[in-house]
Amino acid sequence: MPHTETPGTEAAPRTRLRWWTELPLIALVYACYSVGRLLARGDVSHAVDHGLAILRIEKALRLNAEHPLNRLFTREPWLGVPADFWYASLHYVVTPAILVWLFRSRAPHYRAARTWLMTSTFIGLIGFTLLPTCPPRLLAAGHGFVDTMAHYSSYGWWGGEASAPRGLGGMTNQYAAMPSLHVGWALWCGVMLWRHGGTRATKVLGVVYPLLTTIVVMGTANHYFLDAVAGAAAMGAGLLLAPFVTEYAGRATGWLTGRVAPVAEGPGDARAPIVSGGCQTSAGERFPRQREQRIGNGAEPDASPTGAGGGASAPAR
Repeated sequence: MPHTETPGTEAAPRTRLRWWTELPLIALVYACYSVGRLLARGDVSHAVDHGLAILRIEKALRLNAEHPLNRLFTREPWLGVPADFWYASLHYVVTPAILVWLFRSRAPHYRAARTWLMTSTFIGLIGFTLLPTCPPRLLAAGHGFVDTMAHYSSYGWWGGEASAPRGLGGMTNQYAAMPSLHVGWALWCGVMLWRHGGTRATKVLGVVYPLLTTIVVMGTANHYFLDAVAGAAAMGAGLLLAPFVTEYAGRATGWLTGRVAPVAEGPGDARAPIVSGGCQTSAGERFPRQREQRIGNGAEPDASPTGAGGGASAPAR
């Protein structure tokens, strides 16, 4: 017999998304990332050594694109100023906007995309902790870099210390250059636009946005080219690990739900069997089994009720 659910008692699907649970989750993850990034400050001398080591590797591999881009952005304000706005703003605007777009319009793909982004973000935090790196803009002037954020600070809200608002530069970890999550998050945005945008324009944006972000982070002297490569690698690792994170998160949620869910029927709720006229019946059974069998065979039920001391039945005619 097919199972039918009583109207009004259907449980909400487990895959149903609710903004009032997603928003606190994303806010919590980002807060943990921000606090962890701030606390992951390493020794300045080690951070400078790591930055110079990256420069030497790039020069040996002929990958040093930071110097020509930085000179161009410093010499041409029409390039440098928009690049600074790009670096200081889009990182915090485009990524949440695409998350909201996926949540509202591409719900079947949202959960996997969100898990991928969060997993990669925590991988980046591990990189900041293990390898504090001085960005090009904070190296000694002899290395040939100009901090365009400081150079054009009169055009925007940021100060000379970092891309943070004026007076809040001390609240950021300026030695968290490796990997570049500006590039990593931009790559995630590009993949989402390419896969789920559905139009040629969104596919073009999906390619252009991460490429321009990579140019911007180098031209503003905030990251090395290898920082950008590491940001892309962090996103790749996050993509590979995201299914395992989803699986273990589901197991943990199921375990917690089982621990806190109320017991539907306690041991005291079981009803005692009914005993009548020496015949035991199950709970809810209307007639003793012997009498029910007589009725089923065509015999008339007793005219008078039989009980523990019931009277005799009517004589047969």
